[in-house]
Amino acid sequence: MEWANCFIVQLLNCFTSHFTFHSQFTTHYSQLTKLMSEFTAELIGTMLLILLGNGVVANVVLKGTKGNNAGWMVITTGWALAVFVGVVIAAPYSGAHLNPAVTIGLAIAGKFSWSKVLTFIIAQLIGSVIGSFLVWLVYRDHFNTTPDPNAQLAVFCTAPAIHNRLFNLLSEIVGTFVLVFVIFYFTNAEITGQKTPIGLGSLGAIPVAFLVWAIGLSLGGTTGYAINPARDFGPRIAHSILPITGKGTSNWTYGWIPIIGPFIGAAIAALIFMWLKP
Repeated sequence: MEWANCFIVQLLNCFTSHFTFHSQFTTHYSQLTKLMSEFTAELIGTMLLILLGNGVVANVVLKGTKGNNAGWMVITTGWALAVFVGVVIAAPYSGAHLNPAVTIGLAIAGKFSWSKVLTFIIAQLIGSVIGSFLVWLVYRDHFNTTPDPNAQLAVFCTAPAIHNRLFNLLSEIVGTFVLVFVIFYFTNAEITGQKTPIGLGSLGAIPVAFLVWAIGLSLGGTTGYAINPARDFGPRIAHSILPITGKGTSNWTYGWIPIIGPFIGAAIAALIFMWLKP
């Protein structure tokens, strides 16, 4: 009987240690989920947006990549999918703005607290710089073997096809207006008879991905459709400080357009939405 008692004691110890481990794991998981604040969600979501968005540009324009010269359709599709990924991560925690223009537009329309605006924009800028750094790290050898400094810069930030500051600005205003105005009219799925909301989970990120894809395909040919100050400003900062062989200037003389244009477009979208609202 002594061996049976020993077996029971060992079994109880094993069960107790398993329960303790499960309890500790649950506690640590709970702590980790608390770390995913609105700030963290915007930072990580924007980081992934830039990592995959600028990543597809790197794959298309840098020398010697598998996707070299794959074309505009690949770039716009990659950016749309990058938006999807970023929104999936951030939406449950912050609403997935991932864009200072969206944050400002929502605040103007009274759909977001002004007290949170600066926090969100800081998170978005930090995330965009980190995402750009990761793109450079992944494609470092291709950056260093690409002789064209403009192609290197194109991976980080936008530039116009034809330099005309007035119409370049107008392009960014119109593109961002479409983005923010349509976002105002996104609705949740529902059972039409009873108007019962249905949660779509991660599938809820699909509409904004299609929206950005449409903007890129239809309006992106003029300036590269920044439509997001963080998407352009943060990566432009990264380009200016990273050690890239043969690097040219970061073209700061143009850099204000993809910042100011989206803010103007977002403000116009918010004002028209408020005017049309019954």
